[in-house]
Order: sequence, then structure tokens, then C-alpha cells
Amino acid sequence: MPPDRPDRIVLVGMMGCGKTTVGKLLSERLGWPFHDNDAMLRRLFHATPRELLAAGGEEAMQSAERTALSAALAMPSPAIVAAAGGTILDRGARAELADAGHVVWLRVAAGTVEGRSARGTHRPWPDADRAGWISRALAERETLYAEVADLTMDADDASPSTLVDRIIRDVGGREAQAGA
Repeated sequence: MPPDRPDRIVLVGMMGCGKTTVGKLLSERLGWPFHDNDAMLRRLFHATPRELLAAGGEEAMQSAERTALSAALAMPSPAIVAAAGGTILDRGARAELADAGHVVWLRVAAGTVEGRSARGTHRPWPDADRAGWISRALAERETLYAEVADLTMDADDASPSTLVDRIIRDVGGREAQAGA
């Protein structure tokens, strides 16, 4: 593998930004395994983020998400990892992300998060005041995502395949396009 090509691509962003969809497509295109934070959390804790939140509160859910992220980042490379949206709030997770590989922030507007997050029953937030919570969360997290991101991509109107093409072009060059 060429030294300038990363051996791990980590997708970060708010819930509903497309990390899982883009991660799966990227995995197919590159031939690299895909590790989704929510799937890892379910394997380790036998619960969804929403179930963990209901059973143990915000701190327990965030601790489980951080543990799942660490487990995903510890998997052999090359790999694609999708980080849970809230893991960015943890200083240790941000440090781990910064050292994990090439971090791609799939940036979306509040309206996009609101529309897409309403479809997922596994999502922990929120049932009430969705728009207010999303606006506050975006305001709190945007600078943190920017802090760890090597590449920022606006994902509101771009198709998943377009985002994958851009990631491969911007992160991996021709070697990644060939799946080498």
C-alpha cells in the first residue's frame, strides 16, 4: 500500500448524515471491512442506543458508544469505521479519532438531520422538541467535528455514491479507486 494512502477511513457526523450508508458503499468499493459504531454497540451490549439511554441514562449510553468506537477502531486495517454522532463529545474519543486514520466529516444541516433521524427507531434522541435538540446539538458539535476532520463533505443533497466517489478521490487517489 502506498505510504500516502490511509489504511482506515473514519466517518463522523450527526445522526442521519449518512455514515452507515456511505460506509457500506465505501466498503464495497474499496473491499475493506466496514465497522458501524451502532452495530458494534449492539454486539457488545445487546442493546440499541435508545435502549441503553432508557435503561441507564445519557452517561451509560455515551460510555457504551465510546467503548464500541474503541472496539471498532481496534479492528485490523484497512477498514471503514462509522462513529456514533455523540462520541465526538468525549475528549478521549476525539483524541482516538484524530489518531485512527483519515477522518471524514459528513456535514449536514439541521433540517436534514431532523428529516432523516425521524425514520430510525433505534436513534436515542429525541422524541420531543426534535428541532430544538438538533439545533443545540449541531451548535455544540460542529467545532468538535471540524477539530478531528481531515476532510469535510456537505452531505445534505449529495447522493451516497457521489460522496463515496469524492471520498475515494480526495482520500485515496487512484490506488483506492482500483481497490488495491
